[in-house]
Amino acid sequence: MTDQKSCVLLAERHHDLRDGIRGLLETTFETVFMVANEASLLEGAERLRPAVVVIDISLSGGDLAGFLARVFERAPGSKVLLVSVHDEATVAEAALKAGADGLVLKRNLGTDLMPAVDELLAGRRYVSPAILARGGNGAT
Repeated sequence: MTDQKSCVLLAERHHDLRDGIRGLLETTFETVFMVANEASLLEGAERLRPAVVVIDISLSGGDLAGFLARVFERAPGSKVLLVSVHDEATVAEAALKAGADGLVLKRNLGTDLMPAVDELLAGRRYVSPAILARGGNGAT
Protein backbone atom coordinates (compact mmCIF):
# COMPACT_ATOMS: atom_id res chain seq x y z
CA MET A 1 0.00 0.00 0.00
CA THR A 2 1.22 3.49 -0.83
CA ASP A 3 1.62 6.22 1.80
CA GLN A 4 -1.77 7.92 1.68
CA LYS A 5 -0.49 11.49 2.02
CA SER A 6 1.83 11.13 -0.94
CA CYS A 7 -0.66 9.57 -3.34
CA VAL A 8 -3.57 10.75 -5.45
CA LEU A 9 -5.56 8.70 -7.95
CA LEU A 10 -6.82 10.50 -11.06
CA ALA A 11 -9.56 9.01 -13.25
CA GLU A 12 -10.09 10.97 -16.46
CA ARG A 13 -10.83 9.64 -19.97
CA HIS A 14 -9.36 12.54 -21.94
CA HIS A 15 -5.58 12.18 -22.27
CA ASP A 16 -4.71 15.87 -22.64
CA LEU A 17 -6.90 16.91 -19.73
CA ARG A 18 -5.54 14.05 -17.62
CA ASP A 19 -2.00 15.30 -18.24
CA GLY A 20 -2.97 18.85 -17.29
CA ILE A 21 -4.64 17.75 -14.07
CA ARG A 22 -1.65 15.56 -13.27
CA GLY A 23 0.65 18.57 -13.58
CA LEU A 24 -1.42 20.50 -11.06
CA LEU A 25 -1.65 17.59 -8.62
CA GLU A 26 2.10 16.98 -8.77
CA THR A 27 2.59 20.30 -6.98
CA THR A 28 1.13 18.72 -3.82
CA PHE A 29 1.39 14.94 -4.15
CA GLU A 30 4.50 12.85 -4.50
CA THR A 31 2.75 10.36 -6.79
CA VAL A 32 -0.17 10.77 -9.18
CA PHE A 33 -1.62 7.52 -10.49
CA MET A 34 -3.74 7.92 -13.63
CA VAL A 35 -6.49 5.68 -14.98
CA ALA A 36 -9.08 6.09 -17.72
CA ASN A 37 -11.94 3.73 -16.84
CA GLU A 38 -14.02 2.47 -13.94
CA ALA A 39 -12.38 -0.95 -13.66
CA SER A 40 -8.89 0.55 -13.38
CA LEU A 41 -10.19 3.19 -10.96
CA LEU A 42 -11.67 0.60 -8.62
CA GLU A 43 -8.58 -1.59 -8.77
CA GLY A 44 -6.30 1.38 -8.10
CA ALA A 45 -8.48 2.70 -5.28
CA GLU A 46 -8.37 -0.66 -3.51
CA ARG A 47 -4.65 -1.18 -4.00
CA LEU A 48 -3.45 2.37 -3.30
CA ARG A 49 -5.97 3.75 -0.76
CA PRO A 50 -5.06 7.28 -1.90
CA ALA A 51 -5.63 10.44 0.13
CA VAL A 52 -7.68 11.89 -2.71
CA VAL A 53 -9.39 10.39 -5.75
CA VAL A 54 -10.10 12.89 -8.54
CA ILE A 55 -12.75 11.52 -10.90
CA ASP A 56 -14.37 12.71 -14.12
CA ILE A 57 -18.07 12.58 -13.22
CA SER A 58 -18.87 11.11 -16.65
CA LEU A 59 -17.20 7.83 -15.59
CA SER A 60 -20.20 7.19 -13.33
CA GLY A 61 -22.33 6.17 -16.30
CA GLY A 62 -25.41 7.84 -14.86
CA ASP A 63 -25.43 5.96 -11.53
CA LEU A 64 -23.40 8.37 -9.44
CA ALA A 65 -24.50 7.05 -6.03
CA GLY A 66 -23.72 3.45 -6.94
CA PHE A 67 -20.46 4.43 -8.60
CA LEU A 68 -19.26 6.39 -5.56
CA ALA A 69 -20.34 3.59 -3.23
CA ARG A 70 -18.05 1.23 -5.16
CA VAL A 71 -15.16 3.71 -4.89
CA PHE A 72 -15.64 4.24 -1.14
CA GLU A 73 -15.96 0.50 -0.57
CA ARG A 74 -12.52 -0.02 -2.08
CA ALA A 75 -10.86 3.07 -0.61
CA PRO A 76 -12.46 3.91 2.72
CA GLY A 77 -11.14 7.15 4.10
CA SER A 78 -10.19 8.56 0.72
CA LYS A 79 -11.62 11.93 -0.25
CA VAL A 80 -13.42 12.03 -3.60
CA LEU A 81 -13.31 15.12 -5.79
CA LEU A 82 -15.42 15.05 -8.93
CA VAL A 83 -14.65 17.13 -12.02
CA SER A 84 -17.40 18.06 -14.44
CA VAL A 85 -18.23 20.20 -17.45
CA HIS A 86 -21.73 20.74 -16.02
CA ASP A 87 -22.19 23.90 -13.98
CA GLU A 88 -25.81 23.36 -12.99
CA ALA A 89 -26.52 23.56 -9.27
CA THR A 90 -28.44 20.29 -9.50
CA VAL A 91 -25.26 18.46 -10.57
CA ALA A 92 -23.38 19.74 -7.53
CA GLU A 93 -26.25 18.88 -5.22
CA ALA A 94 -26.49 15.36 -6.66
CA ALA A 95 -22.73 14.87 -6.33
CA LEU A 96 -22.69 15.91 -2.67
CA LYS A 97 -25.81 13.88 -1.89
CA ALA A 98 -24.17 10.81 -3.50
CA GLY A 99 -21.21 11.20 -1.15
CA ALA A 100 -18.63 13.19 -3.11
CA ASP A 101 -16.49 15.49 -1.01
CA GLY A 102 -16.33 18.12 -3.71
CA LEU A 103 -17.00 19.16 -7.29
CA VAL A 104 -14.80 21.28 -9.55
CA LEU A 105 -15.72 22.56 -12.99
CA LYS A 106 -13.32 21.45 -15.69
CA ARG A 107 -13.17 24.97 -17.10
CA ASN A 108 -11.96 26.20 -13.69
CA LEU A 109 -9.40 23.50 -12.91
CA GLY A 110 -6.51 25.98 -13.02
CA THR A 111 -7.98 28.09 -10.24
CA ASP A 112 -10.17 25.64 -8.30
CA LEU A 113 -8.44 22.24 -8.27
CA MET A 114 -5.76 22.82 -5.68
CA PRO A 115 -7.94 24.89 -3.31
CA ALA A 116 -10.48 22.05 -3.54
CA VAL A 117 -7.83 19.45 -2.67
CA ASP A 118 -6.69 21.56 0.29
CA GLU A 119 -10.26 21.85 1.57
CA LEU A 120 -10.88 18.12 1.22
CA LEU A 121 -7.65 17.25 3.02
CA ALA A 122 -8.72 19.63 5.81
CA GLY A 123 -11.98 17.69 6.17
CA ARG A 124 -14.25 20.18 4.41
CA ARG A 125 -16.30 20.00 1.23
CA TYR A 126 -15.69 22.15 -1.84
CA VAL A 127 -17.82 23.29 -4.77
CA SER A 128 -16.45 25.52 -7.54
CA PRO A 129 -17.46 29.13 -6.87
CA ALA A 130 -18.95 29.38 -10.39
CA ILE A 131 -21.55 26.78 -9.38
CA LEU A 132 -22.27 28.59 -6.14
CA ALA A 133 -22.83 31.78 -8.12
CA ARG A 134 -25.55 29.94 -10.03
CA GLY A 135 -27.29 28.96 -6.81
CA GLY A 136 -25.57 25.66 -5.98
CA ASN A 137 -25.20 24.09 -2.58
CA GLY A 138 -21.88 25.04 -0.98
CA ALA A 139 -19.51 23.46 1.43
CA THR A 140 -21.18 21.81 4.40
